[in-house]
Amino acid sequence: MFRGILYLIVAVVFISVLRSVIGILTKGFAEAFHTSASGGTPRRPSVPAGGELKKDPVCGTFISTATSLSKQVRGETYYFCSATCRDKFKA
Repeated sequence: MFRGILYLIVAVVFISVLRSVIGILTKGFAEAFHTSASGGTPRRPSVPAGGELKKDPVCGTFISTATSLSKQVRGETYYFCSATCRDKFKA
């Protein structure tokens, strides 16, 4: 009886350690391939902190002037979060 309980405890500990190791390896591979472990989408580059924020005139997203796309129209500068929004604005 005691031996059976001991084997059960060893099995539970072994499975817990194995799950932890597999989780660490999975996270490492996900970071190595620049994807998130849950979604599989590429990570976005880091955005510098600070700076002036402007509102994208197409989608309304606030974006940093340092990292946004910009376009000048009749002397006024517009800032866009993506090329898609810039192209929609052109149309």
